[in-house]
Amino acid sequence: MINGEVASSGSLLENFQPPVNPPKQIDDPKDSKPANWVEEAKIPDPKARKPKDWDEDAPAKILDENATKPDDWLEDEGADIPDPEATKPEDWNDEEDGDWIPPSIPNPKCQDNGCGPWTRPFISNPAYKGKWSPPLIDNPAYKGVWAPRKIPNPGYFEDLQPSSFEKISAIGFEIWTMQNDILFDNIYIGHSVEDAKALAAETWEIKYSAEKKQEEGTNPPPKPELSYDWETFKKDPVGVTLEHLREFYELAREDPMHALDSRPLVTYGLTGLLGLLCGLVLIVVGLMSGSSTDSDLSQVAQDKKTDGPGAGDKEEEKSASPEGQTKEGLTQRKTNVADNNE
Repeated sequence: MINGEVASSGSLLENFQPPVNPPKQIDDPKDSKPANWVEEAKIPDPKARKPKDWDEDAPAKILDENATKPDDWLEDEGADIPDPEATKPEDWNDEEDGDWIPPSIPNPKCQDNGCGPWTRPFISNPAYKGKWSPPLIDNPAYKGVWAPRKIPNPGYFEDLQPSSFEKISAIGFEIWTMQNDILFDNIYIGHSVEDAKALAAETWEIKYSAEKKQEEGTNPPPKPELSYDWETFKKDPVGVTLEHLREFYELAREDPMHALDSRPLVTYGLTGLLGLLCGLVLIVVGLMSGSSTDSDLSQVAQDKKTDGPGAGDKEEEKSASPEGQTKEGLTQRKTNVADNNE
């Protein structure tokens, strides 16, 4: 039993290989096959003769004489043509790299029609028979497959209780493997299946569940990729999209980079959606900013249009204008002259 399951069962006397007890008889090593022993069960018929009409030189394939060239066959067209869309690389140097030759592509004119020189196809030769050989018949001298005679085994012994061992102090395993982390513990050798199950329940079963959880956490099984079936998507686009997004979210929680690499369609879709949202936000912000600026300008223009110039404004305009300044200067000088006359 391995991990609680029966891996092999049977009797040590009947099912163990190599056998515990050697055979009673063995092949005689001194016996040899007689020189006149015939082991061939079939032989060519010595009385058979090749028929006179048997042509060994006839080929297996011949040209079809009834074949005719199709009407749409294009003999002047080649099977391959230079790629008309190919362009010489910018770093191509004719002196160092030689003359640039565009790559060849299949001639689109030859997809439905044949091109090039037409030749008759080959067909099977009805007269072909191949190399003649006489038929086989039963060998009258056949004696069967030879086998050496049996002799008593000088090393024969019989142990009817092969499971009766002395006290076992150690067990060794000889294994050739390329894998690591292979562990062997909780080994039981005895005569009781119940004792083996009890030992497994007390030792192996307790550790196995914890070790299995630890292994699954370290090396989680790969999740199968969802197929991008167009027919399924047309039937239920919302369900398929949600399923892909759910799987992408679960992968991203464990390894974001793996989710981006393993689910390219979801990645492209989310990237495009994010770009679209950013563009809409920028458009809305631009519209709001433009509307606010226009509103402020309209308000200023409306204020200037509705509010007439006051007394203070006239005085300011008067003092600010050169004409106002000149009149004010003349008035001031007239006043000064009058004061002096007094």
